[in-house]
Amino acid sequence: MTKNQVNTQHIVTQNRRARYDYSIEETFNAGLSLTGSEVKSLRAGRASLVDAYADDRSGDFYLCNSNIPEYGPAGRFNHEPKRPRKLLLKRKEMNFLIGAINQKGKTVVPLSIYFNERGLAKVQLGLATGKRQVDKREAIQKRDWQRQKNRLLRSRG
Repeated sequence: MTKNQVNTQHIVTQNRRARYDYSIEETFNAGLSLTGSEVKSLRAGRASLVDAYADDRSGDFYLCNSNIPEYGPAGRFNHEPKRPRKLLLKRKEMNFLIGAINQKGKTVVPLSIYFNERGLAKVQLGLATGKRQVDKREAIQKRDWQRQKNRLLRSRG
């Protein structure tokens, strides 16, 4: 497994819409600063990355607009479901992402939340450029052609 590859056995949630709406240029893995009830909720497989993004706030990166629902048994020690969560990145990676975000049309989108081999919650981030409607149609046509080609090869095989 390479450095930026995610182990598929421990994925909690994925942002499938991100790969459709954006062309991902580079991926980064970052740690998440979470409370205990958030970790319990993630281990239960309850999280959503719809409309989530990573934002630079005073030199640190935060995962904004991601939804980790409250963990029922936590009672009064629960967390706020849509609070900004600090991303743990190396300073060199942060500086690279800040420079890339300042360029026109670049954004950082979360692709998935997962647990690594040591049981730590991580988020896979993608440095992305938004796709135009024409690009999305081309991607759909290529995907349909691949499906048709695979069907033809299977039927003749």
